[in-house]
Amino acid sequence: MNKWVRFEHGGNIHFGKIEQTHITGYQGNMFNANEPSGKTWSLDEVTLLAPCNPAKIIALWNNFYALAEKQGNEIPEAPYYFLKPSSCVIGNASPILPPASYPGRIFYEGELGIVIGKKGKDIQVSEAEEYIFGYTCVNDVTAMQLIHEKEAFSQWTRAKSFDTFGAIGPCISTLDKVEQLVVRTLVNGRERQNYPVADMIFSPAQQVSLLSADMTLEPGDVIACGTSLGAMPMKSNTKIEVIIDGIGVLENTFAPN
Repeated sequence: MNKWVRFEHGGNIHFGKIEQTHITGYQGNMFNANEPSGKTWSLDEVTLLAPCNPAKIIALWNNFYALAEKQGNEIPEAPYYFLKPSSCVIGNASPILPPASYPGRIFYEGELGIVIGKKGKDIQVSEAEEYIFGYTCVNDVTAMQLIHEKEAFSQWTRAKSFDTFGAIGPCISTLDKVEQLVVRTLVNGRERQNYPVADMIFSPAQQVSLLSADMTLEPGDVIACGTSLGAMPMKSNTKIEVIIDGIGVLENTFAPN
C-alpha cells in the first residue's frame, strides 16, 4: 500500500510517498511515469495540499442502502450525481468558509473518494480497477438550504460548489479490499458518522464503469461515493475529521470569517 501526497515546501509544490515520519519525493507525473527524485522531507516541515488537483469531482447522491431506507428514497437503477468544480477543492487542515451570499446551514458529509489514474471512457466493470489509482477521504460540504430553495430548479451544483466546499485528503492510498472499509466522521471529537463501504448501492468499480458511460474520466478526477447516516450542520469553529483506516484523517475546521 502506497500513500501519495502533494505538498508545499519552500514555496514549491512537490509530490511523493509517505514513509512513516517522512516523505520520499518523486518527479514526473504522479499517475504515470514517475520516479524517485532523491529528496526527502519530514512531515512536520511541509504543508500538505489536496493530494490531487481534479478537473472535476463527480459526487453521488443516494448511494447507501441505510440512508435510502431512512429517507424513504427508492433504490436507483443508475447513479444520481452532480459535479463539483476544481475551484472548491481544499486539502487537509485548510479552513471551510461559508459564502457571503448564503446565510443558511452548512453540512459536513464524510465520504470515500475514488481517484482516477488513467483516462477512460465506456469502461467495463471487470476493467474498472485498472483505472482506479487509489482512494482518499472527502468532506462534501453542502449549503443544504439552497438545494430546494427554488421550486423551479433544484440547485445541487450551487449548493455543493462554493470555494472550500470540497475537502480532499490527506493522501491517496492504493489500498485493497475497499469493501471492508468504514467511514467515520468526528465532530469536535464526537463520532457522528460510522458506516461501512459495503453498504454502497453502487460499488467503486460500478461507479467508475457507469459514470464513464456518461463522460470521459481523466487522471486526477475524484468520484465522491456519497454519504450515509449522520450528516449534520456545522457550528462556528467546528473541527470535522473524516477518518478511513488505511487512508488517514482528513481534518478541517468550519471557521466563518
